[in-house]
Amino acid sequence: MKYYILNAAGGVESVQSMQVWGEWFTKNPDRVIAKTQVGEAEVSTVFLGIDHSHDGDVPILFETMIFEGPHDNWTQRYATRADAALGHQRAVEALRNGHHPDENAEGSS
Repeated sequence: MKYYILNAAGGVESVQSMQVWGEWFTKNPDRVIAKTQVGEAEVSTVFLGIDHSHDGDVPILFETMIFEGPHDNWTQRYATRADAALGHQRAVEALRNGHHPDENAEGSS
């Protein structure tokens, strides 16, 4: 398993042990990229720090998830912080417009 942290500049950095990752993860609030309340739902985007690509070429390290509301547990994962921030905004926009987050996945710049 591969572990990652965000360095002081906000970039992704590989670390060699789960212990180093765990210490960073529990002490670093910067892992929360964004949280937005939309009605009863909360859209949360975070840095996971563990590669969720399942041995893919590009590490998948960020996740947007919806808690509560009609789309509870909807999840989308991303390789970059920029993609995660954009995905967060798209999910928020979809909820505000009364759509399913997947309906807003394309063409919402």
